[in-house]
Amino acid sequence: MSMMGRWPRTLVGTVVAVGSLCLAADQKRPPVPAVPDDYRIGAGDVLGVLVWREPDASVPEVTVRVDGKITMPLVGDVAAAGLVPTELQVSLTEKLSRYINQPVVSVVVKEINSRRIYVTGEVHKNGPVSLVRPMTVVQAINEAGGFSEWAKKSKIYVLRKSDGKQVKLRFDYKAFLQGKNVEQNVVLMPDDTVVVPD
Repeated sequence: MSMMGRWPRTLVGTVVAVGSLCLAADQKRPPVPAVPDDYRIGAGDVLGVLVWREPDASVPEVTVRVDGKITMPLVGDVAAAGLVPTELQVSLTEKLSRYINQPVVSVVVKEINSRRIYVTGEVHKNGPVSLVRPMTVVQAINEAGGFSEWAKKSKIYVLRKSDGKQVKLRFDYKAFLQGKNVEQNVVLMPDDTVVVPD
């Protein structure tokens, strides 16, 4: 007799039903974004908070306010800015434990708006670029789709605010390709603007 034949029909039905429920629930989980584990949440970031099998306690999208907090069902305002997603997950789990028995909480970063640089001028995609991890001038230009036909590659510069003043950091891409002035390929800081003139 096969192993399946030894199981009561009710037990087999239960196993199949539970498996189907688990699969359906997994499909509803928000996708994990491509952010490093040590990314720290900031104001303006959009998060997704899922409490396993507790849809009324879950929030598909919530924006971190300028005060660094998010508002959640049951627990109200919760500090989020400055934490990595796993730290916020622990904080929410502790707070929700007062209302839900052994809550299982997942936190994902759906949009990064707190750390951005900007690329403008003769590139294929002008606009903001999320600063998820350390990024140099060359990497930022690559994220912007590369140079357009009329780009003056030796005249690139970065605009940066330092001590309340705007400074210009020059970058000669042609020299960089020749192994010269490699120090000009600086690591960008939030709110830097990379300008590629024509």
